[in-house]
Amino acid sequence: MKKLIAALLALLALAGTARASEGGIEWDRFPTRKLTDMAALQNGAKLFVNYCLNCHAAGFMRYNRLADIGLTEEQIKGNLMFATDKVGETMKVSLDPKQAKEWFGANPPDLTVIARSRAAQGKGSGADYLYTYLRSYYRDETKATGWDNLVFPNVGMPHALWELQGQRVAKYVEVADPHNPEKKLHKFDGFEQIAPGKLTPQAYDEAVSDLVAYLTWMSEPSQNHRVRVGVWVLIALAFFTVIAWRLNAAYWKDIK
Repeated sequence: MKKLIAALLALLALAGTARASEGGIEWDRFPTRKLTDMAALQNGAKLFVNYCLNCHAAGFMRYNRLADIGLTEEQIKGNLMFATDKVGETMKVSLDPKQAKEWFGANPPDLTVIARSRAAQGKGSGADYLYTYLRSYYRDETKATGWDNLVFPNVGMPHALWELQGQRVAKYVEVADPHNPEKKLHKFDGFEQIAPGKLTPQAYDEAVSDLVAYLTWMSEPSQNHRVRVGVWVLIALAFFTVIAWRLNAAYWKDIK
């Protein structure tokens, strides 16, 4: 029995180590204020259509649902619909899955609920993951695509937003291994910009936060409405709780 317990504890420890090493670096915090900013959501939709929808589909999202973030049908048709002419269609792509597997090693995943699927306990929300991931690409000529990512090492997807961010390389410094002082480890020490992009670093971070806001909204388009309704429901329950408490007191006041 003792050996069995020891084996189980060892497996749990290994599993915890694997989970801790999955993401590479700590995730940055996504600015949640963007989720209620209609201008940010609209810009995020534009970035999604122009930079993501070429390879990644959003097969459970219809174009006409973009009206929920303040876009008119004319704006949707004129600026965001490139793969279809029907506003009621879902956001599909024409990329051949076989070709995608040859080019990237796997078929690009559907992004409809990507923000919900990437959350990790102890690390952050799916929005935190995406916000960090899209800001952690760097040039690595040893990779097939010429790019790598600190959050997702050996990533198969090239940097879709490189024209906006520019090109960077990752810098590393040697530090002593705390468990073995004679051994040296390579520690990440920031990025070095080697070619400018169309946006400044600050503007790029804003653009990424807009895109992530849209991806988060797309994963649950009713979330803002649900939160508003939830607040009013809680207020109503609190109001009726007070009434019920006073009514109960009135019923029992003459009973000893």
